[in-house]
Amino acid sequence: QLQLVESGGGLVQPGGSLRLSCAASGFTLNYYAIGWFRQAPGKEREGVSCISSSGSTGYADSVKGRFTISRDNAKNTVYLQMNSLKPEDTAVFYCAGARSCGGTMTGWGQGTQVTVSS
Repeated sequence: QLQLVESGGGLVQPGGSLRLSCAASGFTLNYYAIGWFRQAPGKEREGVSCISSSGSTGYADSVKGRFTISRDNAKNTVYLQMNSLKPEDTAVFYCAGARSCGGTMTGWGQGTQVTVSS
């Protein structure tokens, strides 16, 4: 059963950076596409980025050029490097997996809070 755990969130000033991690346990991440999602207070959850099992990536327009998704199969972990953070990036960030980036995501973690504020 797919099970993922997010970490790396925190409080950062506008313009700062954070790197989120999505770690898998009990299964090999290599064969899954992994997506990052976020949910801000009072808003619906939205897709942020996704990386396929072959390494193809996609990003929401709001984060293109600022966020980078990557995977380290040896560490069974997917990362989301977030640069030039803005207050509107404040949200709980989640990761989940599927056979493809367009598939139904499962294995949702508990989320990690990202707060961008001065």
